Amino acid sequence: MSTAAPRVLALIPPMTQLNTPYPSTAYLTGFLRKEGVTAFQEDLALELVLRLLSRPGLEAVRDVARRLPRDEQSPAVQDFLALFPEYLATVEPAIGFLQGQDPTLAHRIAARQYLPEGSRFSSLDVYVDPDDPDGGDPLAWAFGALGTHDRARHVATLYVNDLADVVRDAVDPRFEFVRYAESLAMSQPSFDPLAEALAAPPTLIDSMLDELTREAVERHRPTVVLLSVPFPGAVYAAFRIAQSIKRHRPELPVCLGGGYVNTELRELAEPRVFDFFDFVTLDDGERPLLALLEHLAGERPADRLVRTFVREDGTVRHHAWAEADVPFAETGTPTWDGLPLHRYLSLVDMLNPMHRLWSDGRWNKLTIAHGCYWKKCSFCDVSLDYISRYETASAELLVDRIEAIVAETGQTGFHFVDEAAPPKMLRALAEELLRRRVTITWWGNIRFEKSFTPECARLLAESGCIAVSGGLEVASDRLLKLMRKGVSVAQVARVTRAFTDAGILVHAYLMYGFPTQTVQDTVDALEYVRQLFEADCIQSGFFHRFSATVHSPVGRNPQEYGITLLPPADGSFARNDIGFHDPTGTDHDALGRSLDKALYNYMHGVLLDQDVRRWFRGRVPRPTVPRYFVSQALTG
Repeated sequence: MSTAAPRVLALIPPMTQLNTPYPSTAYLTGFLRKEGVTAFQEDLALELVLRLLSRPGLEAVRDVARRLPRDEQSPAVQDFLALFPEYLATVEPAIGFLQGQDPTLAHRIAARQYLPEGSRFSSLDVYVDPDDPDGGDPLAWAFGALGTHDRARHVATLYVNDLADVVRDAVDPRFEFVRYAESLAMSQPSFDPLAEALAAPPTLIDSMLDELTREAVERHRPTVVLLSVPFPGAVYAAFRIAQSIKRHRPELPVCLGGGYVNTELRELAEPRVFDFFDFVTLDDGERPLLALLEHLAGERPADRLVRTFVREDGTVRHHAWAEADVPFAETGTPTWDGLPLHRYLSLVDMLNPMHRLWSDGRWNKLTIAHGCYWKKCSFCDVSLDYISRYETASAELLVDRIEAIVAETGQTGFHFVDEAAPPKMLRALAEELLRRRVTITWWGNIRFEKSFTPECARLLAESGCIAVSGGLEVASDRLLKLMRKGVSVAQVARVTRAFTDAGILVHAYLMYGFPTQTVQDTVDALEYVRQLFEADCIQSGFFHRFSATVHSPVGRNPQEYGITLLPPADGSFARNDIGFHDPTGTDHDALGRSLDKALYNYMHGVLLDQDVRRWFRGRVPRPTVPRYFVSQALTG
């Protein structure tokens, strides 16, 4: 055991986001420094992409691509090799532009005569001016005559995505900017696929990540390294980072935690994980980390670790010493110190304004409360700590944190990342921001509940709110009741219109494939959605397929939802999503394609006056929803 003062290095592994750092290391670093611990953080996801998308990086990709036989080179790779001088000359200026370093380059990029164009640019063909469907600039409709800078960022984003396709086709078929090798970890009961990938010869990306890891460790000289893994698409790279550390610094303790671990590895029993990691912690990291640091200093035995997996005598053991979590109000202010905020990329992947918020601009991510104040939705992991333990802090303390973050970062944009921001806290926060005359721009996720009156929406807008997202899920009162969502379609219409009238953009999370959902339910749901767009209640939406998880009420009590769970696959690694049999037999995959197509058009204001049945292949029943349901709900 080490008795030296601890030096903690928290790392964000590839891939998460490119426009803003994932906030987990900022929370932990801020907390540890408050406790007097020397702590550092680095975003290796950003650093890997910047190393790839550089002149030396592209030259290395070219060298790999040229070794492929001609018949194994994809069209993207062939185009890249043919246009390599153009890519080499433009890659660093384009990345600099996306980092905000050279805004005057927008004119050349927007004109589409500067950057080489690959297959990703075919997406522009869908943007046709309704008044000039046979010609004209396809981007003019989306951006207008004055949106040169936005046009250029969209063009530069397509260029970057073309390069990502080349990396995927030539270097690593699992590569994506936000979901790297996701299939190796998502609800993967067996560790074998991940183990085989980690034992394979390193790719160019693996070698770059190894260099970045060694550089970070050498720079900070930590006594313990933390890897925070929020999503399955960051797991493979996290294990590669740990592998690198164990190869070069085998005595250095490495700890794994984060959202992925909290949901998928709660039943971890795979000893091979500990060839890479010494410790795996669950749920909020503050208390387990304090206990771990005491353990590493020889001040606490292993059996008093808090929510921590270790390997002892070849067997995985979970130590869960009962110790109170650090209260939300005492976790301290997140810090972004050590993260190169000026080097993140402001991308414009999608032209829908709400979708742009996720990838465009750097947002300070902050939590208003811990957990969810509602915690009843039947599809949600309400049994887990990050949902079930609801705690708040005072509005005064939250604005103190906001002011400290603005002073540190120089940026006033905030994304409140709560599962569902509590209405009372939002109102109190807005009033405190206005009382102190603190200027910020913010957006976040809510429940569309009746507390959000027109007066409340105007107050939130005055405090800086520009957008909200919330779950309409399956737009059916029967299914919303089965979901225990606590809202109705008519209520959602009134609440969302209140936000729209206040000048706040509204995004609806939508769901299909919920237990007992029929074709009729799906057609009716789309009719509700059509009316909500037509009435300008919502301006953006996204349909996702329902999946049952072992931590949700549906997964824990399937009989209440009319389904039968399929036997889980054998394994000792990850477990979260679980298959089920729905006796309705609805072909949700086919319906999902139709829903996506309809929603894409609705978000662009297209065909809102058409019968929703036009979007479905084959015959479907007519909607049973009254054609003026939403307009009547709005007029009371």
